[in-house]
Amino acid sequence: MDDEDFWSSDPKVLQDSEWSKISNEFTNAGYREGITAGKESALQQGFDDGFAHTGAPLGRELGILRGLCSALIALLSRPNPTDTAQAALAETREIAAQLANVRFSDIVPPDLEALAHAREHLDAKMSEAEADSDGEDLADPASLNEELKGKRDLEGLEDLMAQMTAGGGSAATQSRPKAADIVQLKGRLLAIAEASGLKLQWS
Repeated sequence: MDDEDFWSSDPKVLQDSEWSKISNEFTNAGYREGITAGKESALQQGFDDGFAHTGAPLGRELGILRGLCSALIALLSRPNPTDTAQAALAETREIAAQLANVRFSDIVPPDLEALAHAREHLDAKMSEAEADSDGEDLADPASLNEELKGKRDLEGLEDLMAQMTAGGGSAATQSRPKAADIVQLKGRLLAIAEASGLKLQWS
């Protein structure tokens, strides 16, 4: 029996074959769409949680501190200042320079799960790159990880912004403040504000 006789003899076989093919295609398409929807849902939920519990509160507090510095500098920069006002102005400018040098990555609590996940991907890429090595610099993980490149670009922008703010140019030579340093800077700023007669309501 040749192929033509097989297909022409029983149309049900052809229908079943086509049905199986279409069914498999729809199953595969549904699976792919389900995976994509699941990834998008997980990403959105992760973003929402990170933004609500970490990004927005830290950004808000840092913005308030920077704004308070600007207000105090304006208040303390009046003509004929006292020695106390001059000292407070100098300290406020120093605090402003330190705050301008803060990077979000320096004050955010580390996401251990994300770090472990990134490490797994980096290790896998390093293994692939070693197997396919064509003379690239494998010691530089940034050459293998687009996310690291993006972070470095963002940090470069943050450095430019720091240089544009009052006193920011000298801050580039100092080490960047960490989360504990921000708490101390906040305390110093609040003390200066209180000594200057400002009544602050911190929420």
